[in-house]
Amino acid sequence: MKYSLKEKENRSVLRQGIIDGIPIGLGYFAVAFSLGVAARSEGVTPLQGFIASLLCNTSTGEHAVFTLMGINAAFIEVALVTLIANARYLLMSFAMSQRTDPKTSLLHRMGMSFFITDEIFGISVARQGYLNPLYTYGAALVAAPCWATGTALGIIAGSALPLRVVSALGVALYGMFIAIIIPPAKKDKIVLLMVLLSFGASYAASVLPVVRDISEGTRTIILTVVLSAAAALIFPKKTEGEGKK
Repeated sequence: MKYSLKEKENRSVLRQGIIDGIPIGLGYFAVAFSLGVAARSEGVTPLQGFIASLLCNTSTGEHAVFTLMGINAAFIEVALVTLIANARYLLMSFAMSQRTDPKTSLLHRMGMSFFITDEIFGISVARQGYLNPLYTYGAALVAAPCWATGTALGIIAGSALPLRVVSALGVALYGMFIAIIIPPAKKDKIVLLMVLLSFGASYAASVLPVVRDISEGTRTIILTVVLSAAAALIFPKKTEGEGKK
């Protein structure tokens, strides 16, 4: 069977995406396993965890949702926390839109946007020229099943493993969050300051009268919006043009 030049190119791009997605998938599986262990403590079943991870490609967002489910948070709280936790993907989508061929169909644009994660975004924008949707699909073809399967297996293991092991694996997820904030905090004193303020404000909100009576989900939303807005106003980032001026 003979393929046209365009078909050969697409097959090559898809194959390269699958190859580049393998290490990402392995990393996702390990993190998702810890996420599954944490989700099990909130009463999430393996099937629910699998579907949730298949439809929501974000560890931070999923963990927030599972935690809010455990405290019976309102739907609006879950929606707002998920939106805030995943807001960075809006910026990644803007960046990818600048690298996408104007002739790319809306269906492909929606498909690419659905599979945007920190890692898939990183390997996609590193490629030269316009982004081929098949590359993103190839990487997601490996990464997405690993993420969903890891979550389900983590929930199953959480039911079978000893309590001490489950507790240790549950802490591993928080270790991942720490690994996310430590590198930028070490490089930028402003980020470090905001991280410390976040810790302090979160603790204060949990013990102060009146404020502590607000649900945990709503407190998280309020603190996130207030602190991020304050940081943007007090420590605005200068663009390259403004820096030269």
